[in-house]
Amino acid sequence: MKQLKLTLALALGSAVALTSVSAQAQDKYPDRPIELIVTFGPGGGADTMGRKMSQLLEKSFKVPVPVSNVGGASGNAGLNKLLAAPADGYTAGTLIALTVSSWAAGIGTAKASDFSIAAITQDSPSMIFVAVDSPHKTFKEFLAFAKANPNKLKIATSGYGTQDDITIKYLASNGYPMTNVPFAKPAERYASPLGKHTDAIYEEPGDVGAFLKSNKMRPLVVFDDVRHPSFPDVPTSKELGFEISDLPNFRSIAVSSKTSPEKLQALSAAVNAALATPEWKKFCADTYTCASRSYTPVEAQKYVSEFQTKVSNYLKSFK
Repeated sequence: MKQLKLTLALALGSAVALTSVSAQAQDKYPDRPIELIVTFGPGGGADTMGRKMSQLLEKSFKVPVPVSNVGGASGNAGLNKLLAAPADGYTAGTLIALTVSSWAAGIGTAKASDFSIAAITQDSPSMIFVAVDSPHKTFKEFLAFAKANPNKLKIATSGYGTQDDITIKYLASNGYPMTNVPFAKPAERYASPLGKHTDAIYEEPGDVGAFLKSNKMRPLVVFDDVRHPSFPDVPTSKELGFEISDLPNFRSIAVSSKTSPEKLQALSAAVNAALATPEWKKFCADTYTCASRSYTPVEAQKYVSEFQTKVSNYLKSFK
């Protein structure tokens, strides 16, 4: 009888130990690759950011973080794939300002509350750039031409319903009508002013950084309250009397809102740790696009939700 009790006790102890080990293995996150869906095609700013973040997360998590480009519908196609995947923390995606703007414009069916934002990775004011040989030397000259020649100036943008489109509508409402020329492919958009297909491009400086450094483009205005430290001679929209400095071009890393708080916090900590590395700081300096500070998931969620509200309010004001 004693032998039987001993055997049962040993068996029970082994079962408890195995259960504990199994639970610990399940609690370890991540213990397998995390797919990072970049919601735009190769070569654009979201892709560049996503691939750099992937490299840094792999170093931190010690698991592969493969990048999948799923472009289309202003980033909504990739986000649909993210939401269709299990909400287990092993599928993340890029969520950027352009896509949030598209929701406010009625493109796609997603909303900010469908996602949990791990962190804001980049945050930059947008600018208007022209080819270096453009006849428009200043933004005041550019606006004077627009006023005298309604809709003749063509501005390359990332699409309708975006902050690009909103800014053009805003300028038109102030007496400076211009034509929005959307491009689906980033590379074609960036090159359009150089090929004279458009007169200017609305973009954040990082995406056209190669053209700025090779002296093929120059900025006319920055849509912000303060001058950009990399372009101290470029006037701000506020200086020129325009109240449209609250639509920054931000990028973030997001997961499904159904993801557990523990995994969200782990991902947020890893992303924010990556933002503090010398490698990332060099990357964001080279692309003129650093986040102003680190954001917790709660702060990042509020940031994205408030951005969507701002865009909605602008669009309503144009109707």
